[in-house]
Amino acid sequence: MTTTPTDIEFDRQIGALTAAGYPAMTGLSDADFAAALEPLRARVLANPECAADHGEDHIPFVLVVARTALGASIDAHAAMSRTALGTQQGFADLEPAELAAFRPIESVEIPDGIGYVLLDIDTGSEYLNVTPETALASLTAKGRTGLTVEEGIALIAVRPDMLRKNKCFSLLSSRCGDKRVPALWISKRRPKLGWCWNGNPHTWLGSASTGGRLP
Repeated sequence: MTTTPTDIEFDRQIGALTAAGYPAMTGLSDADFAAALEPLRARVLANPECAADHGEDHIPFVLVVARTALGASIDAHAAMSRTALGTQQGFADLEPAELAAFRPIESVEIPDGIGYVLLDIDTGSEYLNVTPETALASLTAKGRTGLTVEEGIALIAVRPDMLRKNKCFSLLSSRCGDKRVPALWISKRRPKLGWCWNGNPHTWLGSASTGGRLP
């Protein structure tokens, strides 16, 4: 069987998630964790978008682990602490219970199971200095959705290079019932998960989005 570049990237992402501690967070051994995600390989290989590359803001696919083996939500606070830029460890500027209150918005359906494939991801530099509220309306009109907290963390776990100075991004598809929008940016060379107001623009903060999710 021929090994494709997409196969290689799939295996690399499994390795990155394993190194970031996702097997322990799901309650699985490293081998069982890889086996649980293996069925997604066929979905990735069958989707032409997963082999595409459209520029510096674009990632063809990302493996997202959203639940434990028992079906509970992944601890986003713990997952964020396992991200890194080089040797600089990531952190959340929210207490664990506060962060857990951010849930996917009603218009976004998260596939069942431990993991799924996030397709056609764009980190959203075109939305720099655009309010999250305006960015969400624009993306919705394009048939795209913002990322959830878990998806944003998974993205920088497997592609930390996509969190770039002055090109960081909001996570529009997780909300907690108020005007706050979670976002990922760089603080003192460390990945930081914080929040910004829905109506406030920032020159260094865009809005990441996805073209779809594969169960």
